[in-house]
Amino acid sequence: MSRITRRKNDHLDIVLNPPSDQKIIASGFERWRFEHCALPELDLDAIDLHLSLFGRRLNAPLLISSMTGGASRADAINRHLAQAAQALGLAMGVGSQRVALEGNDTRGLTKALRKVAPDIVLMANLGAAQIAGANGLDYARRAVETLEADALIIHLNPLQEALQHEGDRDWRGVLQAIGKTVQALPVPVVVKEVGGGLSVPVARRLVDVGVAMLDVAGAGGTSWAAIEAARAPEPQARAVAMAFSGWGIPTARALADLHQALPQLPLIASGGIADGIDVAKALRLGATLVGQAAGVLQSALHSSEAVITHFETLIAQLRVACFCTGSADLRALRQARLERVE
Repeated sequence: MSRITRRKNDHLDIVLNPPSDQKIIASGFERWRFEHCALPELDLDAIDLHLSLFGRRLNAPLLISSMTGGASRADAINRHLAQAAQALGLAMGVGSQRVALEGNDTRGLTKALRKVAPDIVLMANLGAAQIAGANGLDYARRAVETLEADALIIHLNPLQEALQHEGDRDWRGVLQAIGKTVQALPVPVVVKEVGGGLSVPVARRLVDVGVAMLDVAGAGGTSWAAIEAARAPEPQARAVAMAFSGWGIPTARALADLHQALPQLPLIASGGIADGIDVAKALRLGATLVGQAAGVLQSALHSSEAVITHFETLIAQLRVACFCTGSADLRALRQARLERVE
């Protein structure tokens, strides 16, 4: 097992069993509440949740967010996720393709994944450190071609890399590399954080170099600082990492700020999405798409049926939230009365 593969397996184990002493930060959605509509004048079953993204139809505004691309369990996990996405008409982003591109172990990240899910929005994925490397453009092209992907996600994880024993510490030139990648690829580029959130100044810089969509991926979900603390080789490194387990911009705040500053920019909300009501709140606060990863990981380990059941529950909750706000479709939901509570 390679060093990177071992690290990816560690990450999955810790996500499934997070450290009990990590600092807890809320996603911020608990600070918002919809005004209940007692007279919706709607047919619940007729509520329309569909949208179009990158030229494909989605049956619901949900993204199965990037989960794993290097762990030994990735083949089964990605197959289960892709089968569920195809069955339900959802979007899917794969985990980092670094291991697959650097070695002979594809971890299920091949054209076979597209054959399982021929109709979905499928997004390739690479880390910013790889994009900024000498092979960045080659990796980006191969990542997209290998999956016949509709877009490339570039993930930003500076905090994780800073705390990781073997992390990439030199982030000079990353923005320029992202801009070159945007120009070189025939598909849109999406940039996401991994739990720290995106600020408005960073978002503006990314938009300026041509990034098509941003995933705020804020604090409130998985803490990669806590995960790296659990992997730390000695107590001092663990103490440094654990201090940052509550670091980041809460998802709801990052989403609201970015939508206010850049109202035309398509946004993905991820990071601590607990249920379909959170999905509805995220859509109302400006998200085009709402992503979930850790929340469905346990289901993904078992079967595609378990993943389908998980997201059917989320969709049913979203549909009821639309019904009880008098929203016949996503456009109406984005105008529903949402109040901030303290």
